[in-house]
This record gives sequence, structure tokens and C-alpha cells, in this order.
Amino acid sequence: MSRGFKNKKVLIVEDNPNMSSLLADILLQCFDLKSEKAKDGQEALDILKDEAFDLVITDLMMPKMNGHELLKTVKHNFPHLPVVLITGYEAEFNPEEEPKPDGFLLKPFKVQQIDEVLKRIPNF
Repeated sequence: MSRGFKNKKVLIVEDNPNMSSLLADILLQCFDLKSEKAKDGQEALDILKDEAFDLVITDLMMPKMNGHELLKTVKHNFPHLPVVLITGYEAEFNPEEEPKPDGFLLKPFKVQQIDEVLKRIPNF
């Protein structure tokens, strides 16, 4: 299933270190995607100021700054940067809300689901 994204870099924003490590391992082993981790939205924004990324994957429910707030801030400051939301429940997100994420991963996610989300992101 590996499509190889050798020069692509993903920022994983997740307050659960086990979940962020699992996702980082899947991205590297299955898709050859390098990643960096942030434990919350504020840390993610600090990292984005200094480094370029090709994708942000963020949990929806986090302390300090949740995934909705991070999505809005990223889309405002980096309009071309795709953002994928991780959620345990589809109902946690209002589809009418703007800006819209570029994809969703439902917990517990599978490698095939990640592959499908990545395929739907234009120019990724």
C-alpha cells in the first residue's frame, strides 16, 4: 500500500502520546511520510511558525486549543495547508462550520482509511 511521499512532512497534533506515536509509525512505515508531533494546538502553531509542513493531522478534542480552533487558525494563516481532523465521533463536527477540514480520520483508524484520506487531498 506504500505510495511513498519521501519529501512530504506531516505535523501530528494529539494530546495522547500513544496515539501520536502510533500515527507517526503508520505514516512512516506505510507511506514513507516523516512527521513531527505537537501535544496541543498552541504547540502546533509555534512549530508551524518555524517549519514548513505538507499536512496537519489533528485530534479534535484537546486541552488548551481544540481541533476546531486549530483548523480555523491554520486555514487563516496557511490557507493552502491541508488539515485532517481525528475524531472518535462524526457528530463532534458540524458540517456547516467553516472552514472545512480536508478530511477526517475516525478512531480507531485503519491504514486503509489513512490511505483513502491522503488520496483525496489535492496535490498531496
